[in-house]
Amino acid sequence: MLKKLSILVGLTETEIKVLLFLISAFILGFGYKSFFISEDTDNAKNFDYSKEDSIFFAAGNEYDSAETDKSVDYKQEVLDFNESNFTGSNVRQTPKENSININYAELKDLILLPGIGENTAEKILELRKKKGSFKALKDLLEVKGIGEVKFNKIKKYIFIK
Repeated sequence: MLKKLSILVGLTETEIKVLLFLISAFILGFGYKSFFISEDTDNAKNFDYSKEDSIFFAAGNEYDSAETDKSVDYKQEVLDFNESNFTGSNVRQTPKENSININYAELKDLILLPGIGENTAEKILELRKKKGSFKALKDLLEVKGIGEVKFNKIKKYIFIK
């Protein structure tokens, strides 16, 4: 019977089974609601929430009015809680040209060079200690972390004497 129906309707047997299941579930649900569930609303409890609503809205209005009347400088409030120094400059100071003698510079001097951090500065000091002193500026290229690009950035700030 399903084969004839599937040929007639143009659906597969599985699609027809699913369709019949859905139709029967709908009919059973409608019948159950119609016969077993009364639409008698007298038994339903009615709750009056007007008192709670008025308290809620009154509290909300007090909060809103207090907020709108208050003049707030949010930026200043954030700065009051922050311990950082925003007035100071976080920009790294670069030394003057030809101001650092690479053979006598300390760690703090080398860190001022652009692109040179504490680790690279320590490597420069280790190489200087190993060699005794630098003979030429190009000797810095032996330091791991200093390539041609970084060397070209720092060579105008350093000299050898």
